[in-house]
Amino acid sequence: MSTTSVATMASQPPSNISEPQPLRMRRGVNREGLEAGRRSTRTILWILLAVAMVLYGFPFLYLLFTSFKTPIDTIAVPPTILPKEWTLENYTNALGRSGVVASFINSIQTAVISTLLSLVLAVPAAYGITRYKTPSGRVFIMAALVTRMVPPVAIGIPLASMMASVGLSDTPIALSIAHTTISLPLSIWLMSSFFESVPRDLEEAATVDGCSRLGALWRVVIPVVSGGIAVTAIFAFLASWNEFLFALLMTAIRSQTTPVVIANFQTQFGLDWGSMTALAAVYSIPVILLTLLLQRKIVAGMTLGAVKG
Repeated sequence: MSTTSVATMASQPPSNISEPQPLRMRRGVNREGLEAGRRSTRTILWILLAVAMVLYGFPFLYLLFTSFKTPIDTIAVPPTILPKEWTLENYTNALGRSGVVASFINSIQTAVISTLLSLVLAVPAAYGITRYKTPSGRVFIMAALVTRMVPPVAIGIPLASMMASVGLSDTPIALSIAHTTISLPLSIWLMSSFFESVPRDLEEAATVDGCSRLGALWRVVIPVVSGGIAVTAIFAFLASWNEFLFALLMTAIRSQTTPVVIANFQTQFGLDWGSMTALAAVYSIPVILLTLLLQRKIVAGMTLGAVKG
């Protein structure tokens, strides 16, 4: 055997020498400690999530249970969570009142028109702000945020006077325009964040293929941010669907929305809690169904802004 081979064999540690026992024990303890810490963290997060779901969902569950109570049970003191006797009397009384069906139609018309107006105005505005990045664009988007902070009551009365002066008083169009003032600033902010996540290379490739700027926006960018548009549409729809103040100020009989009708449920003894909760439960169904139908789009839109291309 040569001297080099002997030196090489001497420099290599023997294969049968195992790691010291105390070192292996310390590594095992550290690994078990990390796993225990992760399990405890996950447990705490699940507990917090469960508490948040209970706090958020309990009012709606209480409303739903109240809608199935008898009129006597709805005003019982102390109140009970579950009905003592289940009944559909409240739903029959609520849906049988005059003007309820018309208010649902008015709410749908107003919310759809307001959502379309918000998207038609927010998409090009957000696209121009994110792509051209001019100082005036930054000022515009900050101004949009400031207008979102203005209380609706500060602009409700002037808007009602303006709509009355142009002959649009007590119409779904006037109420839709008023609701757009609420949803448009938020829609611009949401769409700006979604457009920021779209790589410019996609538009440049489209222009090389012969598309104009508008063509690239319509054929390339819009399909990419379709999830973000769905999220924006949901928020705009909810802003109109749940709005009460403008509907109270700008409607009388012909275009009253369901929130105003619910607030007008009165009896000789006070508020008709049973009919109010029943109609409120029915009024929640369209929003729940819309969210379920657009669930995948909403998830895709929520994750779009967090990923840079």
